[in-house]
Amino acid sequence: MHTVSKPIKISGIGMHSGLPANMVIKPYDKPGIFFKRTDLKSELISARYNKVGESKLQNTTVGDPNGAHVQTIEHLMAAFYIMGIDAALVEMNGPEMPILDGSAKQFCEMLGRNSKFEIRNSKKIIIKKEIIARRIEIIRQMPFATRMAFLINNFIKGRKSDGFVRLSPDNRGMVVDATLVYPDKIIGRQSAEFISDGTAKSHNDFIKNFAAARTFGSLHEWEWLKKRGMGRGANENNVIALNESGDGTLNPLRWADEFVRHKIIDILGDMYTSGGRIVGRVESYKGSHALNNLALRKLFADPENYEVIETEK
Repeated sequence: MHTVSKPIKISGIGMHSGLPANMVIKPYDKPGIFFKRTDLKSELISARYNKVGESKLQNTTVGDPNGAHVQTIEHLMAAFYIMGIDAALVEMNGPEMPILDGSAKQFCEMLGRNSKFEIRNSKKIIIKKEIIARRIEIIRQMPFATRMAFLINNFIKGRKSDGFVRLSPDNRGMVVDATLVYPDKIIGRQSAEFISDGTAKSHNDFIKNFAAARTFGSLHEWEWLKKRGMGRGANENNVIALNESGDGTLNPLRWADEFVRHKIIDILGDMYTSGGRIVGRVESYKGSHALNNLALRKLFADPENYEVIETEK
């Protein structure tokens, strides 16, 4: 079990709420990542796939959407995963994580100052059978009005609902293969692969080539999100902003393919809600947080799909 050495205080604003967000990451003596809402009288909220109550295709939220919950945990969860931290208590004074610069870089840096990278006594979840979660399954679960609005919005933007997330056996570690396909010229089709095998080389690869990749959205999407109570904290300091025509951005890119590199962050964070370090291939084609969660729910629905191994470093 690996936790932080001392409390870490982090402050900022929430990406979707736009409200001040303050959190303290504390050492914890039991395995698992847990959240605690200090502004509410609530029990600990486990950062597990079966506690994800709402994703809206835009973020990952754990807890009761109508009660004690914490939104947009994926970037912090990716940082925990990369640092090998599998035990921590995160106290929050509100419903949403601070977005910081929209990437996992600052979370990794702050955790790195208070915990040494290491993988020990880590739980491994070995994928034994292929599992696939399709975007159409998510759409079918939406209320009728929401489903129609979503499909119309995608049709206008020229997006097809053919996305999927596939889990399959691979003994190299967690092999993440992500592909984005957007009508926006600045994005187009982008693919990236990251292999997480628990080594220092893999850790350094993420820190150097993926951690600083920021979340992104267009000006049109900001308007759509804000009408639905999301994206209120988005600005050019924490989001890659696509211009009106979709052929450029309002702020400089850190990599030409920064968009898909950020998708790697999201996938790592969501997969870490499995409660362990997945060993297998995670293929995301036009994926989403909702698809990541559905893939995990399908994986754990049948014990024949996986094997859990408690390991010692």
